[in-house]
Amino acid sequence: MQQSNLLVSACLMGLKVRYNGSEKTALQGLLARWQQENRLIIHCPELAAGLPVPRKAAEIVAGAGADVLREQARIIENDGRDVTAHYQLAAWLALRAAQENGCRAALLTDGSPTCGSQFIYNGTFSGTRREGMGVAAALLEAHGIRVFSDRQLPALLAWLEETERENDSL
Repeated sequence: MQQSNLLVSACLMGLKVRYNGSEKTALQGLLARWQQENRLIIHCPELAAGLPVPRKAAEIVAGAGADVLREQARIIENDGRDVTAHYQLAAWLALRAAQENGCRAALLTDGSPTCGSQFIYNGTFSGTRREGMGVAAALLEAHGIRVFSDRQLPALLAWLEETERENDSL
């Protein structure tokens, strides 16, 4: 069976690269198996774009990731600093990493202005979520790379099974 490579958020692999210097490890068992199978491309878009750890919280203001890519929305840190260009670069670097490594899907951390795929925060720094995608998730999807959040593991597993079954029948 031909296996699909996955771009995966570095914080999901236990690396402390999130804005607040933390990680998210709830999926580590399954991810460890996929890593042993050499299927994972571990990537932190924000680090690749040169953002520090820790860094200030950032949210998309007046739109979602696709709007940021079209210069119709901005990404602002909680102190008011515009970091849109850094996050746009982060998105393009994630796309390049995925394409160069043959990734057809990505498993990203939800809520992030970069990686969010089911929800992002509303731009008021009040902790209020709204539906939407971050800038990297939107760019990956626009280029045919399926994005799954860390909360969509059953959907990712079903997608992988179907995709690999289709590849085997070709």
